[in-house]
Amino acid sequence: MGNSPFLYFIADYMTVRRYSRRTIRSYVRWIKSYIIFHNKRHPKNMGTREVIEYLTYLATERNVSAGTQSLALNAIAFLYNKFLDDPIGDLGEFRRASRQAKLPSVLTIDEIERLLRSMQSKYRLMACIIDRYLFPA
Repeated sequence: MGNSPFLYFIADYMTVRRYSRRTIRSYVRWIKSYIIFHNKRHPKNMGTREVIEYLTYLATERNVSAGTQSLALNAIAFLYNKFLDDPIGDLGEFRRASRQAKLPSVLTIDEIERLLRSMQSKYRLMACIIDRYLFPA
């Protein structure tokens, strides 16, 4: 937290309301990052525009994941909505981090056969043994 009385205040506020230590650490870290990004301006002197700028920066410059950007948004929303009791406006304009495509969890028999055919012979043997061991005919 550094030596910031403001950040200590936030941590105390969350502790009294029984937030987990992990959530407190995470939220305080993101709030601190938000404040530093805006040259240590007090959040009371900032608003929706600054939040949008910060969230867009996270997605475009820092290339954070969608989940990380969402966590930062939750921390900042907590700061304004709960701690400062000054709800932020519509944030529909910020650039959202892209979600990575998920790999399929199951391969078809045809996909497995093509995968095995494309492997070098010494690795193909091991893969075939594993395949037969795990999935006997």
